[in-house]
Amino acid sequence: MTRTSLAVVVAAAGLALAGAEVEGQGAGAQQPYPVGNALGLPMTPSDDGGFNPISSNVKVYGSVYSAESCSYDPVRELIVIPNRGVPQNVQVNNAWITFMNHDGSIHTSRWLGIQAPEQRATLDPPLILNEPFGSDIADGVLYLADRDGGTSPGDPSVAVIRRFDMATGRPLGESRVEEVAWFNDIEVAADGTVFATVSGAAGENPDTSTWQLWRVPQEGEATMIVQGAPLARPNGVAIDGDGNVVVVNMATPDVVTFTPEGEVVRTEQAAQAGNDGIVIMADGTKYVSSVLEGGVSRIGPGQTAELIAENIPNAASMCYDEGANQLVIPMNANNAMAFISLD
Repeated sequence: MTRTSLAVVVAAAGLALAGAEVEGQGAGAQQPYPVGNALGLPMTPSDDGGFNPISSNVKVYGSVYSAESCSYDPVRELIVIPNRGVPQNVQVNNAWITFMNHDGSIHTSRWLGIQAPEQRATLDPPLILNEPFGSDIADGVLYLADRDGGTSPGDPSVAVIRRFDMATGRPLGESRVEEVAWFNDIEVAADGTVFATVSGAAGENPDTSTWQLWRVPQEGEATMIVQGAPLARPNGVAIDGDGNVVVVNMATPDVVTFTPEGEVVRTEQAAQAGNDGIVIMADGTKYVSSVLEGGVSRIGPGQTAELIAENIPNAASMCYDEGANQLVIPMNANNAMAFISLD
């Protein structure tokens, strides 16, 4: 489809998903938010709802670009992958969301972000999706660690947590944190509070004050709850079964558990440093991926870490695919996803 034909479709009155309705609302109800079809034709939903799926004997793999994280949608039973697109200084509002099946084949190439960047402002509400890093799904809402600005040296970058309805794709609001240029990873608590890491400075004598953990509520001001040690270029973040916040470091192998207020509960070590992703299972077992050294550590409760996989290039912020009992790991610079079965 050309950009011209796509613009016509997007601008058409009453654009709707196949069979979608706004439940419990009558005349004047909100129209369904325009999101992309699964693989097949048309790529963009048509007014009559017609859709023909791709042939069942056709498999599509890849179709991700510069993905830093993923999340699992328990309703669709699909892996949800934010594609960062190009950097802000190249083009703004260029990111999109992909749905992936358990076997790595693509379910929906572009769910959010089917429009060209210049067309997204015409949506109601407008779609802004610039360069998302961390992601999480909680209570039917997709949370993304996005950012605004950074288009030039004179345009400061500002961290923005964006929220989207997983049922409709409709934007549900955002939380801007002006004090932070960008968040790396995020995890969402049961009440919608977001815990977010700022990896900060690297190098031989880094400014350790740039290593931070933030708490961002649904309403109200964000708060920095940890700054500096024991954080050491913090990256992946998760919440354990006790409601504590667990952070992995890139500069050390430390896996540090904090209370929601920022007090240290315990410190464990992964089998490697350079860590990015963390998944915590119901029994307390932790899996940690190293973006710099390529391994995946398993840390059982009270046990020493062991490597269960090695040499995965750019093993970024992984997620747990509950439907297939496997870890899914974005290989960001490789534009691919790695899968590790836990059976």
